[in-house]
Amino acid sequence: MLTKTFGSAVYGVEALTITVEVHVTNGQKFYLVGLPDNAVKESAQRIESALKSTGYYMPRTKVIINLAPADIKKTGTAFDLPIAMALLGASEQIPNADRLSEYVIMGELSLDGHILPIKGALPIAITARKEQFKGLIVPVQNCREAGIVNNLKVYGVSHITEVIEFFKDENSLQPVSIDTKDEFYRSQYNFEYDFSDVKGQENIKRALEIAAAGGHNVILIGPPGAGKTMLAKRLPSILPPLSLQEALETTKIHSVAGKVPSNTTLISQRPFRSPHHTISDAALVGGGGVPQPGEISLSHNGVLFLDELPEFKRTVLEVMRQPMEERRVTISRAKVAIDFPASFMLIASMNPCPCGFYNHPEKECTCPAGAVQKYLNKVSGPLLDRIDLHVEVTPVPFSALATHKTGETSASIRERVIKARDIQSNRYADHDGIYCNAQIGSSMLKKICDIDGAGQSLLKNAMNKLNLSARAYDRILKVSRTIADLAGSDPIRTEHLAEAIQYRSLDREGWAG
Repeated sequence: MLTKTFGSAVYGVEALTITVEVHVTNGQKFYLVGLPDNAVKESAQRIESALKSTGYYMPRTKVIINLAPADIKKTGTAFDLPIAMALLGASEQIPNADRLSEYVIMGELSLDGHILPIKGALPIAITARKEQFKGLIVPVQNCREAGIVNNLKVYGVSHITEVIEFFKDENSLQPVSIDTKDEFYRSQYNFEYDFSDVKGQENIKRALEIAAAGGHNVILIGPPGAGKTMLAKRLPSILPPLSLQEALETTKIHSVAGKVPSNTTLISQRPFRSPHHTISDAALVGGGGVPQPGEISLSHNGVLFLDELPEFKRTVLEVMRQPMEERRVTISRAKVAIDFPASFMLIASMNPCPCGFYNHPEKECTCPAGAVQKYLNKVSGPLLDRIDLHVEVTPVPFSALATHKTGETSASIRERVIKARDIQSNRYADHDGIYCNAQIGSSMLKKICDIDGAGQSLLKNAMNKLNLSARAYDRILKVSRTIADLAGSDPIRTEHLAEAIQYRSLDREGWAG
């Protein structure tokens, strides 16, 4: 007897429906075809044990299992459940086997029949709704993630017997019910860190506010213990809240990577990723035999924090350059090329020298001659060219640490950031793919960042006297545009330019001796 069930395979951040065809006939041997990988091939042992432990059996006649389309590689363990259900239907162990084709079924089986969680439940649910399946059956750990898709019945199951009884009409599984908007908006502002906890560092808070308002990349340079990591961790708390569309994009990426917490619906806060400096190229930008999203894609619509930037391998940092410009990364293999979105804010931190005390107001640098410049040269010029704000972080004096006065809260800073972002949204409404000042191209720069004669004179003098590099020019204009937006000013004034100029520390010739 021939029986069909439907599963799904995830490629990139999209899912493709897979037809599981099982034919049980006279003869011997077990065949599993359709380009399965080793994890799919090993499903036979898991399925046999799971069926036996629940009172059913594996057919001992000739069994042919085909995963169609047969020219696409199938990976992972999530095909265990649809193959098992198709086997039961084809061997006539369950009645009404034709009902199996009305649902998409996914799940990994343990040897005792329990169903383990899968990756990519959200894109699988989106595809199932698009192709008008009656429902989706997934592990209970994934049901809330998949349940945010409207107009699709999603059933969460924990054991194969629940699925068998559902198709034998011996139990009635209840579809999960989720108020997506209510859960999304309720948890948007529950931040672990807040700027009110930060003592002093008003100039650094101001720089991060500018970065958040314009979507600018930032590098913090300062001695150990000055608060670089502490400040970076608080940046997501002042960014504008995710829209529902952004939250859906972000959740899809985390779903594909298996990073969505159990029993979670939408990711409601901007992600903050902080990989260790020993990370590989593929782990940062994505890759693998079956391409998976890397840290830059997991940071999509959020923040990527690279602590101790010069300690990262040079090759790892260089592979970020193109994704930072294009805001997406393409992973190419012999038979497939997959795009992952990668629109993130980069915030990096570094010591000014190997010992950490160059330019320290109290401690003396012990590095030998040339060591400071050699240390800074670990970060390439092209990468620094893509970082708009270079901010020097100085140690907090005791008087500021000892005060009981609380600083400005993240909520009040976020209000100013949202107002500035609203101005930019209106400004770039007719420009696809541009949402903030950091994304302005060179062709738009002169029109958007027009400055008067006094501003031109100030910028010229600054570049000459401070020995700023040519690459600093565009960055200063973009940052000054953001400062003007925060001030509610249409023209860019000289005071806005003056503030932007001070955020180009690493462009000054001789900064490192």
